[in-house]
Amino acid sequence: MRGFFIFAAVLVPWILGSGEATHAPFTRTEVWVPMRDGVRLSANLHRPDGAGRLPTILIRTPYDKGTDLHANFQAFVDRGFNVVIQDVRGRYASEGVFTPLTQEPNDGEDTINWIAGQSWSDGKIGMVGGSYLGFVQWQAAVRDNPHLLAIFPVVSGDDDYRDRMYSPGGAMKWGHRLEWVAENMVEPGYEPPPFAKFIWTLPTRQADRLVTGRATSLLEAAFDHPSYDSFWKSISTREKLKDVKTPVFSVGGWYDNYVEGDLDAFSTLHNHSAVDRIIIGPWPHNMSQTFATMNYGPAARLPLRRAQMQWFDHWLKDLRLPLDQSPPVKIFVMGSNQWRSENEWPLERAIASRFYLDGGGHANSLKGDGTLKPVYRKTGADDRFVYDPRNPVPTMGGAVCCNPKVFPWGPMDQRPVESRRDVLVYTSAPLTEDTEVTGPISLVLYASTSAPDTDFTGKLVDVYPDGRAINLTDGILRARYRNGLDQPKLVKSTTPEKYTIDLGVTSNVFKKGHRFRLEVSSSNFPRFDRNPNTGRAIADETQLVKAQQTVYHSARLRSYLLLPVVPPGRPEQITAAAR
Repeated sequence: MRGFFIFAAVLVPWILGSGEATHAPFTRTEVWVPMRDGVRLSANLHRPDGAGRLPTILIRTPYDKGTDLHANFQAFVDRGFNVVIQDVRGRYASEGVFTPLTQEPNDGEDTINWIAGQSWSDGKIGMVGGSYLGFVQWQAAVRDNPHLLAIFPVVSGDDDYRDRMYSPGGAMKWGHRLEWVAENMVEPGYEPPPFAKFIWTLPTRQADRLVTGRATSLLEAAFDHPSYDSFWKSISTREKLKDVKTPVFSVGGWYDNYVEGDLDAFSTLHNHSAVDRIIIGPWPHNMSQTFATMNYGPAARLPLRRAQMQWFDHWLKDLRLPLDQSPPVKIFVMGSNQWRSENEWPLERAIASRFYLDGGGHANSLKGDGTLKPVYRKTGADDRFVYDPRNPVPTMGGAVCCNPKVFPWGPMDQRPVESRRDVLVYTSAPLTEDTEVTGPISLVLYASTSAPDTDFTGKLVDVYPDGRAINLTDGILRARYRNGLDQPKLVKSTTPEKYTIDLGVTSNVFKKGHRFRLEVSSSNFPRFDRNPNTGRAIADETQLVKAQQTVYHSARLRSYLLLPVVPPGRPEQITAAAR
């Protein structure tokens, strides 16, 4: 049930109109939708009174369709749409067994075809919703059903492996996954232990039993397939984006777990379609929540309901009302706290700028001598630290999901983390002018380890003149996946290797007097699971071994942070100046 409220809050503050709303009268009917295997899914049909055949907005949810029509969906009825809200297979009133990794493509297509054949339907269907409710939209869109004419997914991503279960670097999104199953897949009558206890479970393969009271197909599949193998490829939306012809308007947040997938999907689709749109704001997974540490001002709010209505009016109604003709990408630039429209993602005018790791060999903690420099310096010494999986570096905010009461998200002061000696801290000189960083962030790290397998992490931080160290984005790379998520290979002890670590995406103006900061370590727990450093199968490991880590910044092994720096000025001014 709690997951539903997470979704419901995703849009409320931005899409509700001002003033008193006058709602159209409607009739609600519970209907049963047959699937191809004989299972029936329960749905509520909401029809404007006295209407004939109308286009339909479909919402498919695992979080209980309930009986009341939420204000967000009432707006569609008022606009002259049918609204169908359905419990997905195995959830609440629907029949069947809940298997989220595999059930949604067929069930979504069967539901769409059923709606199209009803006497109250004109055969035109759109889908809307956030998180899992957005995920099912992508799963339906890859089937290229002729009745599905537009979708509007919010904070949903495009890949089960790299968005939901694991990370782009192959470490499991541990706290996210366990908290979600604890809230949505617990056996009736079972009371799971608190989050602060079950995240420490060893072996990790036993965690679902502790969390839910039983084995779950969701986590069992993840444990059985730690690499990006044929299992994940067969169910991935990302692998099938070429089949998506349905117009997509997606929404994400810089501090949301799924933002990389949202942007990846848009970028891929934009290569062969000019109709898709995306908005990325300064939001976590629940876009209605504000942050205790940061206030991005009233500009952070957008009239998303207006965008939704315009989108579905255009694609689902015969009038084909015109769409907003602004560029397809709308991003909120933190720091300057302004919205800006762009023609593409990543930004073509962004300059890939290297900032080299430097220091005298004692970058350990905030008190160390680690620096970031735009020009490589031939002097300096390598840095070392010990990673102990029994005492991992704790997660402090970031793009985590999905319950901030137990797993806080967003921007937080990182100085408590930076006080640890197993965290290497590299800080630039104060900036002499405002500097915008917008795009994918990466860290090229030359490092060695005493273990056959380990992890390396990175985190980009905005350091304020008063000392506050506010995280922007972070990432991790499991050493065995340094050559690719589908090519696991253990490392040779103490041999330097090149690790290219995906640190995520952001858009932020580092103000004059601020500093860039990079944190490097080997854990970020429980955002990611712990690497036990043994080289064996992580899901079944019970032994935890310390690893001696070395980070290099010599003439031959130049570790560096790669930032997409955007030149000052409006995009059209920069483009004109470049001609």
